[in-house]
Amino acid sequence: MSFDFDRVIPREGSDSLKWDGRAAVFQTEDVLPLWVADMDFAVPESVSQALAARAAHPIYGYSLIADAVYASLVDWLRIRHRWHIERDWISMAPGVVPSLHAAVLAFAGVGEGVIVQPPVYFPFFSAVTGNGRRLVENPLVFEAGRYGIDFAHLEVCARDARLLLLCSPHNPVGRVWTEEELREVLRIARKHDLVVLSDEIHHDLVYPGFRHTPLATLAGEGERIVTAVAPSKTFNIPGLGLSALVASNPELREKLRQAFAHLHLGGANPFSTAAFAAAYRGGAPWLDALMAYLADTRDEVLATLAREAPMLRAVAPEGTYLLWLDCREYGQLRGLDDEALKRYFVRVARVGMSPGSLFGQGGAGFMRLNLGAPRSVIREALGRIVRAEKNRSD
Repeated sequence: MSFDFDRVIPREGSDSLKWDGRAAVFQTEDVLPLWVADMDFAVPESVSQALAARAAHPIYGYSLIADAVYASLVDWLRIRHRWHIERDWISMAPGVVPSLHAAVLAFAGVGEGVIVQPPVYFPFFSAVTGNGRRLVENPLVFEAGRYGIDFAHLEVCARDARLLLLCSPHNPVGRVWTEEELREVLRIARKHDLVVLSDEIHHDLVYPGFRHTPLATLAGEGERIVTAVAPSKTFNIPGLGLSALVASNPELREKLRQAFAHLHLGGANPFSTAAFAAAYRGGAPWLDALMAYLADTRDEVLATLAREAPMLRAVAPEGTYLLWLDCREYGQLRGLDDEALKRYFVRVARVGMSPGSLFGQGGAGFMRLNLGAPRSVIREALGRIVRAEKNRSD
């Protein structure tokens, strides 16, 4: 079975946030958009066929979530991640970001502390501050080109917090946390009676040589862990808006149910459920081919930047299709602050990336580059970046 990830599929005119939203984000359409985290690849045929079959039925009314949807996730987690869960542990949700908000409402009171580990996906911050909870930051440590958790500081933070929002694998720095690191997270959470919401939406997107360990597999049944998963990043269907929360603890599940009821969020649409089950049932060969393709892209990008633009230091991702780019030396040399750095890449290199400052403390001077595109597109982006620097140096 072969998959054509080199195929360039025009997305302009499809109401794509990534492509049709360029002018609003970058103030120009003359920019190659490699920012928002979706991919420019066709979904697995199992998904497109399931959607076409559902669309053929001409009524799109209120929908149940069929047992087959839950079973597809149970089987996927068992086969791909060696995680054996029960059907009753699953709560469906309209996305991981709404799940962050629900978890904050469910497990921390107004004014109570919620820990995040910046630089991190920016909705982690707003889920806390937008709901009147107290943001507690446990910044990651960046040493020798690799990020780690400051466990001594995390233990201090945990003394006065109710919830930890863990990103695993981590967006944007690309770390796949080791079993040893996750066990230390668990130790601290148990000691200080923290609930942990582990956002594992990128758990299928891990490169050769690394292995994702679901946090809950290291804990006993009934522990205070909620895991957020979804087929959205894995199979490029984030626009369909369906995810799942897995918790073996019935008290946590009930609190989440109440939070979602408070937010008036629930249910699903007939297309999201069809795609969810079809992706997990038939998407494995596509995913295996995707990860091989992305690994080759990642390696080529790392080599090209090291050779052609050594002041732009890429943090080699262990997982995700996102590349965290250290531009601090370049920005200091050119006298570019974060806003000027973003303008430079947009106006001079004509490449649209996410500025690191969006991701909080430790993100200044970084950019996030989306590798999830045909290699010709990524090569064009690299060429623009390298040519812009050479022209500036001449």
